Amino acid sequence: MAQKKRSKQASGAVLNRRARFDYELGDELEAGLVLTGPEVRAARDGHVQLKGSFVTIRNGELWLNNASFSLRLNKKGDPTARTIDTSPRKLLASRKEINALEAKKQQGSNIIPTRMLTKKNHIKLVIALGKGKKNYDKRETLKRRDQNREAQRAIKNS
Repeated sequence: MAQKKRSKQASGAVLNRRARFDYELGDELEAGLVLTGPEVRAARDGHVQLKGSFVTIRNGELWLNNASFSLRLNKKGDPTARTIDTSPRKLLASRKEINALEAKKQQGSNIIPTRMLTKKNHIKLVIALGKGKKNYDKRETLKRRDQNREAQRAIKNS
């Protein structure tokens, strides 16, 4: 019986889990990315980290800053050689979407990347508008999470 091939990353998405903790997220938008060949390979393999990354608007264009792409180096004899690249990358969105994001940013919202999706031949970045949480909001989130965990544990044990 033949076995099915499994992809290296089952979900096909790179998540920014810290974004939900640090920000109160609102509207989401899916934008394309301008990437080179090694960056595409890193994204498909899941060697991307969005923690600490943010989106800026420069000259009417969206730019992804501080996202870490772990690029494979083509060195002989060392198949695991990698380098980390955090250079800014251009995001692809329509003029209407960029103008809407710019208006929200003027009102005090931040633009945060939440996850990177690999769909067939396209690599998309889901960005969301968010307001920064205060420390007491973060403590409330942790407290609620602990309570839910305890409740689930009690249901499972009973």
